[in-house]
Amino acid sequence: MISDDLVSPAAKELSPVERHSVSPAALMPLPMFGAAAFLAGCGGGGGGSATDAATVAPATPATPATPATPATPATPATPSATYTFAAPSGAEEAARFLLQTQFSASDAEIASVQSKGYAAYLNEQITAPGSQTGFDWLNARGYNVVDNTNRYYDATYPGDYMLWTQLMTSPDASRKRMALALSEFFVVSLNGLMFSWPSHAIAAYWDMLVANAFGNFRTLLEAVTLNTAMGYYLNTKGNSKENVATGRVPDENYGREVMQLMTIGLYELNLDGTEKRNTFGNKIETYIATDVTNVARVFTGWDIDQTQNANTLEPVQNRTIPNTAFTRLPMRLTAANHTALASTFFGTTIPAGTDGASALKTTLDTLFNHANVGPFFGKQLIQRLVTSNPSRAYVARVASVFNNNGAGVRGDLAAVYKAVLLDDEARGPDNLTQTSFGKLREPMLRLVQWGRTFGITSGKGSWKIGNLSDPATQLGQSPLRAPSVFNFFRPGYVPSSTALAATQTPAPEFQLVNESAVGGYLNYMQGVIRNGIFVNAPDVANNTSNAANGFDITAAYTAELALVLDAAALVKRVVLLMCAGQMSAANQTLIVNALNATPLTAASTDAAKRDRVAAAVLLVMASSEYLVQK
Repeated sequence: MISDDLVSPAAKELSPVERHSVSPAALMPLPMFGAAAFLAGCGGGGGGSATDAATVAPATPATPATPATPATPATPATPSATYTFAAPSGAEEAARFLLQTQFSASDAEIASVQSKGYAAYLNEQITAPGSQTGFDWLNARGYNVVDNTNRYYDATYPGDYMLWTQLMTSPDASRKRMALALSEFFVVSLNGLMFSWPSHAIAAYWDMLVANAFGNFRTLLEAVTLNTAMGYYLNTKGNSKENVATGRVPDENYGREVMQLMTIGLYELNLDGTEKRNTFGNKIETYIATDVTNVARVFTGWDIDQTQNANTLEPVQNRTIPNTAFTRLPMRLTAANHTALASTFFGTTIPAGTDGASALKTTLDTLFNHANVGPFFGKQLIQRLVTSNPSRAYVARVASVFNNNGAGVRGDLAAVYKAVLLDDEARGPDNLTQTSFGKLREPMLRLVQWGRTFGITSGKGSWKIGNLSDPATQLGQSPLRAPSVFNFFRPGYVPSSTALAATQTPAPEFQLVNESAVGGYLNYMQGVIRNGIFVNAPDVANNTSNAANGFDITAAYTAELALVLDAAALVKRVVLLMCAGQMSAANQTLIVNALNATPLTAASTDAAKRDRVAAAVLLVMASSEYLVQK
């Protein structure tokens, strides 16, 4: 039994019975809830139609939407960005940069950043060639086969395997990190895709985010709008024009969410992200109900593209199953289903009778050029990568780069990405001592960091990491499995009953934290760190059980095992790689003493040596200094 003097504040909230159900490491004075001290009317939510893709008639061919034109030159950026720190002064600063930029930091990457400097390293990552797409990975594993045993066309679990594999193993880690951040802004959830081939649909959506991660926001916005998964998720697929006789009106779901969540937000913003006020001191709404109605008209007439379809008869259920091609194609226009009415919003009028492709272009151009987009998107990207509470000046600098990348181009995502990560507020050392700076690491990012840092492999190539959304027994989060279109957490979320609540300081990721999630994370990671991830039937693609069940996905710990007899050196290495050296000497000593309490010699068993490595990793990953990324 661990003394109360060594029990964390979070653990003290547990009953004696609950304490016994949590691993000893979870009770150490390195709390998750303590991490909070270090950070001193809408539709949507979900899935689209349950209609099977095979039952939808092919859309009438129409002229594709006009490709987005290059961004309109904007007023020169002001204020200008400040990039004082060209290169790290040591390994810790390089690791800190890498943990904001991608998912993990390796010895080679730390050395590369130290040698090349921050900007050159980012430029290399931005221009690096892409890796295998998620869609192609699914096909390579045989998940596109129609048969009456596995029925992959109804299964979502291959989508989980694909996403975790992309995050864990893809060499283009910076691009994948940016895509993951975008997936929490342009939300589509695998939970809400109820049609044939949901895994291929989420793969096509993910691949689209990856492909556009360092492109232009306007191009990405159109790709999101016409993506089949988004079409199902927010009801643009099959959305038809008004019918006076029946009282039908266009579905407003996507029209509302593309404004509220994906471009301009609810209230008019200053360049620094603060809300504008009218002469009475009230916030100014960006849109009203009639704007939603008018914008919704624009998104009528679009439907899935089945021109490349080849149906297969599934004999047992007597179902006609389409091939996967439609999930990868942009939606296409059925002109007869597009409204003939005029649409007016934000001072822009689309005349009556305008064709659907032109109306879509005008609408997306109008949203893209709204003054809110730079600060609205820029602040949330800062939150995902660097800190929950960026200063107003930091937001303004990033928003200015969104407005103008320095060459008159608006919406350059590569430039915005660099602006976020190279800014003095991200790179400067002063914020390491500021209790209001930083962000809680998302649970899924912790698992990916563990995997990439310690060289996980899948013995039989299964990579069967499934949906880990259960907070009581798993992570409480899984990629592209948000519970609603509002993501896993809101950007303005303030955790109640914390020091942050007194000052109304947002800490978005804390929306995932509760007593159940704390214990669930620690217990799950305790098993994973030591033993790996248990896989049912790693020798086959389908989700089943057989004699081959076992821990197919395991960490190598090669460099760590080489240091295992020197507890201090082992802890120092883990602290560098996992939290960029940001753990106090006192807590490092605490962990070293805990490890040394179990003697180890060169003659000790391999299992005992692995136990020590796993204990060191777990104790670091349970600490508030790890859980809060600075």
